[in-house]
Amino acid sequence: MEKEQDMSPDSEELESAKLRVSRRSFLKGMGVSTAAAAMATAAVPPLEAETVPLVKGVREATIVTEINGKQYRLAVKSHWTLLDVLRRELGLTGTKKTCDRSSCGACTVIMDGKAIYACSLLAIEADHHKITTIEALSDGENLHPIQAAFIREDALQCGFCTPAMIMSTKALLDSNPRASLTEIKEALSGNICRCAAYPKITKAVLSLAQKA
Repeated sequence: MEKEQDMSPDSEELESAKLRVSRRSFLKGMGVSTAAAAMATAAVPPLEAETVPLVKGVREATIVTEINGKQYRLAVKSHWTLLDVLRRELGLTGTKKTCDRSSCGACTVIMDGKAIYACSLLAIEADHHKITTIEALSDGENLHPIQAAFIREDALQCGFCTPAMIMSTKALLDSNPRASLTEIKEALSGNICRCAAYPKITKAVLSLAQKA
């Protein structure tokens, strides 16, 4: 038989007191640590925006450009893209920001008659150039013929890629009004439609080319 452990009332009280002291010491230590961490955090003041210098290599410049027939004089930073300026500085949000790396075509605008990706052109490169965005096409409630054709042929679903598709189409038809189906597909090959409405898109564009 195992020998029973002798635990007198005095021994039990002593063990209980030790446990209380240990628990109290632990909680006290935790409180001190928490307070110290809070003081350390409070000691670091937040940075004020106006005191933060430009990142090394970033410069500021002023550009003059024509956007949708209006002259703009804009202060830009050297790392800003044309897409940044259109959306953030001018509020022209019809030009979409999706991949931001020239892979989807959702940011397509027209510069000097050619379709370009606004996400891959630095704003300073737009200096003394003419930019056209989707906002310039309609005249109030009167739609541009390309916009009307897209609606007529149901050439859109979610509509997110539609502004860029229309801008690519405009650049094509402005330079080649009687474009063939092959030429249309090639001109729109840089624009991705995640809804896969390509047959109706090409049908809409082809209907305009055949009328030219």
